[in-house]
Amino acid sequence: MAEDKGKMSVNEAGRKGGEATSESHGREFYQEIGSKGGQASGGNFKNDPERAAEAGSKGGQVSGGNFKNDPERASEAGSKGGQASGGNFANDRERASEAGRKGGQNSRGGGRS
Repeated sequence: MAEDKGKMSVNEAGRKGGEATSESHGREFYQEIGSKGGQASGGNFKNDPERAAEAGSKGGQVSGGNFKNDPERASEAGSKGGQASGGNFANDRERASEAGRKGGQNSRGGGRS
């Protein structure tokens, strides 16, 4: 796989970002953040049993992604599953072949024996 000149790796970008953040914030900033780690947050139910109970009761309610109570919607979603998608190679042998070749190159010899 050829690398584009002028582009940096994810590791290099992360390192540079960390260095820039470190330069813009002093040691005290990070000490303050670290000390807050053990404190209660807004998403913590430990100190609010009523809020925890409310959240727990919502878990059993119907959600937008739930097909349990909507068989028609479930059927529609299921039929869409069989249609061609951008990631489907059924109707594009050339693309499937290219993907297989790339997969073999990237496996570094980890194929079947």
